[in-house]
Amino acid sequence: MTDLERLLEVQGNDTAVDQLRHRRITLPERAALVDLDRKEQQVRAEVAEPQIERDGLARGQKRLEDEIATVEGKAAHVHKQLYDGSMTSPKEAQALQADLESLKRRQVALEDEVIELMEKIEPLDEQLSGSKIALAALEAERAATVASLAAAETAVDQELAATLAARQVLVDAVPASLVAEYERIRGGAGGIGVARLQGATCLGCHISMAAAEVDVIKRLPAEELAYCPDCGRLLVR
Repeated sequence: MTDLERLLEVQGNDTAVDQLRHRRITLPERAALVDLDRKEQQVRAEVAEPQIERDGLARGQKRLEDEIATVEGKAAHVHKQLYDGSMTSPKEAQALQADLESLKRRQVALEDEVIELMEKIEPLDEQLSGSKIALAALEAERAATVASLAAAETAVDQELAATLAARQVLVDAVPASLVAEYERIRGGAGGIGVARLQGATCLGCHISMAAAEVDVIKRLPAEELAYCPDCGRLLVR
């Protein structure tokens, strides 16, 4: 086997390495994670306004409940004044009774407002609960996808390590100067630095040469490097 034929094997190995690296970058799990991010953002955007509304209603409910507690405290104090036996003036008792009734009416009105707010909050809670379930499902799917991606990356990395190790064995069997020339061409020729000449066609660019060009290449000494006149790649002839 000639050095150029060995170099052709290096080329096959390098092509495999490039494909493995591309496969690692384009693993389907990566696209799946991007899609999961999009879905999560969509769910969070859909619940942002209902959450703001729900929080506002909850603050209103808390304010009313605090006011109810205050009214209840005042009513209890008035009730105690009325019935603890200390009240002797009928006129004062009548005034306290009126205060008590007013406080009770205020309490009922406030409680009705609380019920109205709770009725508004209930459907929002159901919506937000559904969104929480959806987000939890997305998070579980994300965790599974991340684990799958890690496993896929490990598999590709192992294959890549084995391929690179095999490449080194091949490279060690080719003169360093020839490898350097191959690398120079490969860097600017789409990853292909050497190709076989099949008949009049360079299998690197798949362009057929003129008969005169082929004749010139075939007349070159065996130790002299031949290049494709169209793509500039090294030719194995």
